[in-house]
Amino acid sequence: MVQKFGVDDVRGVIAVAPTPALPGAAELTARDTVDLDESDRMIRALVADGVDGIITNGTLGEMATLTLDEWQAFTACVADAVSDTSSDLPLFVGATTPNTRETIDRIRFLRDLGVRGVILGRPMWSALGADALLAFYRDVANLFPDMAIVLYDNPEAFKGPIPSAVYAELAKVPQIIGAKYIAITPKFTADVAAVGGRLRLLPLESDWLAAHTLHPETSLGCWSSSALCGPQPVLALRDAIRSGDVEAARHLTHRIEWTYEPFLARTNFGEFSKYNISLEKLRFDEAGYVTAGPVRPPYHVVPEAYAEGARENGRRWRRLVGEVRDSDS
Repeated sequence: MVQKFGVDDVRGVIAVAPTPALPGAAELTARDTVDLDESDRMIRALVADGVDGIITNGTLGEMATLTLDEWQAFTACVADAVSDTSSDLPLFVGATTPNTRETIDRIRFLRDLGVRGVILGRPMWSALGADALLAFYRDVANLFPDMAIVLYDNPEAFKGPIPSAVYAELAKVPQIIGAKYIAITPKFTADVAAVGGRLRLLPLESDWLAAHTLHPETSLGCWSSSALCGPQPVLALRDAIRSGDVEAARHLTHRIEWTYEPFLARTNFGEFSKYNISLEKLRFDEAGYVTAGPVRPPYHVVPEAYAEGARENGRRWRRLVGEVRDSDS
């Protein structure tokens, strides 16, 4: 089967979605915790509102806490919702596990389900050297020539970033079409040069204007978990960047940064990474676009000061959604 998605399909707003949980999901003995009704509603809402792609089952999608049965049920639900509403929408489902053979089994499940995109980190029990990292992705790509791969480049989760020299080699693999990128630093420019436009480096939405200013020919999309607080501000930012309305794009970026002021991710990313699942789901619930529900153990424990910062972020984002809607009316 021919690969469905290429680098040109990775553009615009790629929404990063949680795995909604039923009440009681934080209990150690809980099973079948996925709220499938809310999962279906969430995906249909994102499609109806106009996002350009969806990522699921990364960190905040609780890939580390779902049982295999839960992951399969959620994935099937998401795949059905996308197929029913926008069958050509780029969908990248996480399949990362500590065990390469289990990862392979999950990618087979995705392919058999009709999903043609995967977001893929690497095994992280022990850090991988550059040679092993490159071999892992090459081997997976060779095994699945019809699957499009978005790299999950999270240096906290995977014990270090993908080196620029490795990016240069990964960009030669046709199945690898993008990467979920953490921050705009001098390394970002080095990595943009390394990939040469052959895969899309996706910054966070608040960094997108800066990335696009630096690299207008290649920085054509972003990832956004905040889109799950309501995608309208990020979609408006997309439209402003595409139309060349720099003033509007700057204003929206400034307002998005304002929502992040109380959020731990902006002040201490290392500390945030210890509690990110809880903090993301708290702000989603506060904003009200999706009912993310409780966090599965052991990531359900979070200091109250951090939690309140996340809730305030959700409240601010809800206000920003209102501003964008008022400006469109």
